[in-house]
Amino acid sequence: MARLNLLEETRFEKLPVTVFNNPKAASVSVAKRIRDLIEKKQLQNEKAVLGLATGATPVSVYAELVRMHREEGLSFRNVVTFNLDEYYPMQPDAAQSYVTFMNENLFDHIDIERSNVHIPDGTLSLEAIPAYCLDYERKITEAGGLDIQILGIGRTGHIGFNEPGSAPNSGTRLVTLDDLTRRDAARDFGGKSNVPVKAITMGIGTIFKAREIILMAWNKKKAPIIKKAVEGEISGEVPATYLQLSDHVEFILDQDAASMLTRFDTPWLVKDCIWDERLTRKAVIWLANHLGKPVLKLTEDDYNNNGMAQLAVDRGPVYNINIDIFNKLQHTITGWPGGKPNADDSQRPERAIPARKRSIIFSPHPDDDVISMGGTFIRLVDQQHDVHVAYQTSGNTAVWDDDVLRFVEFNIDFSEKMGHHPEGLKALYQNMREFMETKHPNQVDTPEIQTVKGLIRKGEAIAGARYCGLQDDHIHFMALPFYESGKSQKNPVTDQDVELTMELLQKVKPQQVFAAGDFEDPHGTHIVCFNIILEALRRLRETEDWVKDCWLWMYRGAWQEFETHEIEMAVPLSPQEVERKKFAIFKHQSQKDRAVFPGDDAREFWKRAEDRNRETAQAYDNLGLADYEAMEAFVRYHF
Repeated sequence: MARLNLLEETRFEKLPVTVFNNPKAASVSVAKRIRDLIEKKQLQNEKAVLGLATGATPVSVYAELVRMHREEGLSFRNVVTFNLDEYYPMQPDAAQSYVTFMNENLFDHIDIERSNVHIPDGTLSLEAIPAYCLDYERKITEAGGLDIQILGIGRTGHIGFNEPGSAPNSGTRLVTLDDLTRRDAARDFGGKSNVPVKAITMGIGTIFKAREIILMAWNKKKAPIIKKAVEGEISGEVPATYLQLSDHVEFILDQDAASMLTRFDTPWLVKDCIWDERLTRKAVIWLANHLGKPVLKLTEDDYNNNGMAQLAVDRGPVYNINIDIFNKLQHTITGWPGGKPNADDSQRPERAIPARKRSIIFSPHPDDDVISMGGTFIRLVDQQHDVHVAYQTSGNTAVWDDDVLRFVEFNIDFSEKMGHHPEGLKALYQNMREFMETKHPNQVDTPEIQTVKGLIRKGEAIAGARYCGLQDDHIHFMALPFYESGKSQKNPVTDQDVELTMELLQKVKPQQVFAAGDFEDPHGTHIVCFNIILEALRRLRETEDWVKDCWLWMYRGAWQEFETHEIEMAVPLSPQEVERKKFAIFKHQSQKDRAVFPGDDAREFWKRAEDRNRETAQAYDNLGLADYEAMEAFVRYHF
């Protein structure tokens, strides 16, 4: 019976999928399978032939294999490896090369014979590549073929660098990279323009010859392409769908990467559900959107014909369900994000008491506050709450070099106009220009350049916060140490980051904390900053009574938005308030027009925020609620 239930639950899935609670558990599982293969082959006095991948996904697998080598004595002397791909052109000692990646994450820490390591050569002449690729295939065959092929998946659906349009029988070859693939790689190269246009990759046909194929994926950013690869039709537009043809493939996912699969996203379509309040709300909103109907117009037939008959029976009649969900949505809407004074707050998202709250808006970068919740920021100040803003990092990696020169040139000109002789500044300026002329992609800036970039962003943040109505003594620059590496790859978080946050929280003793809850920013700064706040609050809760009355609200906007069923507070904005928010964002001039790290969204940040806020309002309108110009959405985090 359990087997039948699982088959029913996964009937939309066209290949085997195993889902783990988190990437760590999944990575350990994959590493154990690789260990078991290596040890089995050792007993048989045979080579274990591994096809290896690069990128963020397999890093924890390699870390676990290194641990097994150091702590459990796992030997790699009988292992032969073939890497999937390499950028072209690419020097093997470049920071972005997959040779460097594999050495740093695996090969430098184990006892593998270097003659057994094979990584495509990014230094070849174009004329030499066809013969080289044929030879790469021949070496795989001579080694006995791939025992296990490890794969990640790109957001285009590429496996290796087999981009959309790749043939299922393709071999190792030179390919042109998709624009989205290059955008995703931009952080490693200091901008998309520095990402190579081509790469050498094993073909889909090469991958298919492996005796076992394991594709791994973590985080919600991969969820849409995982759904296509697992549940979609086989198509050259999504090369990973070709894996549905293999009898030896398994997808290993964490919960976030699996979150859009039918059994997790809309489970009522494939199994009986326990209809708690959260799932009921999600299902009813889904049904309304699926049918294009307001919530209050959904009928019993609508429920019965869309996998929700059980809900109608358990909690019906359906009109009562509709009214309940409609009222819950209505109660999320408030024009009083700090709570409405002297009002019944039993059906409101925020408390009425105290009428004037102390609030801290934590902003990971110097512009996240106004981009994501600028309208609510202004509303809180206008309603006389005691609002503070805390900029957690300097954001000094996200400023163009020419902006630095412009600001230093202004400083020199101003000094001369005031009758000073800025000779030292001129010499510094010349050193900056010389450094920038020979600067490599992702090279760490000099301390002086980092300082100027940080000051540019600090000045913009002050201007934005002042525009929102704050006094200067309520504007805090934390410069958390984890960020100050000068690189896109940041330092590890330490107690110092947490203690600085605790110090500010203890000084203000807020009843409200607002923190960025969109964790899809390119460098992962948002989730690091959120976890620092969370740890600080948890530590303070052990000794400070005020923390028990402190509510933590998450906001989004720069990189993603909450789903309608998740929203617990929706703050409507008038057309005038939308304009005020936009002008606050405009204070961040270094991020306007073209940001250094725009992610995969070509829109400017103000436009993203405006569109997302209008889409949230439209989503409420479609469900039959009031039609507002725009809305900012929040979810309360219970710590």
